[in-house]
Amino acid sequence: MKLKLDENLGLRGKEVLTAAGHDVCTVPEQQLCAATDEQVAVRCCEDGRAIITLDLDFANPLRFPPALHHGIAVLRGPVRMSTIALHRLLQTLLGAMLTQPLDGHLWIVEEGRVRVYEPTA
Repeated sequence: MKLKLDENLGLRGKEVLTAAGHDVCTVPEQQLCAATDEQVAVRCCEDGRAIITLDLDFANPLRFPPALHHGIAVLRGPVRMSTIALHRLLQTLLGAMLTQPLDGHLWIVEEGRVRVYEPTA
């Protein structure tokens, strides 16, 4: 799957996801560090990539409607994220990606579980 890591995830996140066989690029690699969330989201759509982030702003389905994106995964861990905690969140994300599509969905990823946003009918 084509993924973009937000600037708050660093190279460790890229290493884990690339090792799992995903095509991963990062916000810093594309010189988007000063970009707004909206600009990052537009670039993800243009590139056909899902965004993986710690930024809770992306969890707002009114601001970023999941159906208009290739997937949004917001990782929710401890306030002071350790390398081990990040690795566990990414393993949870990878496990979910094996069983359900991220494209067009908003996932809130916590250690050991993924909550999928379901819009009301």
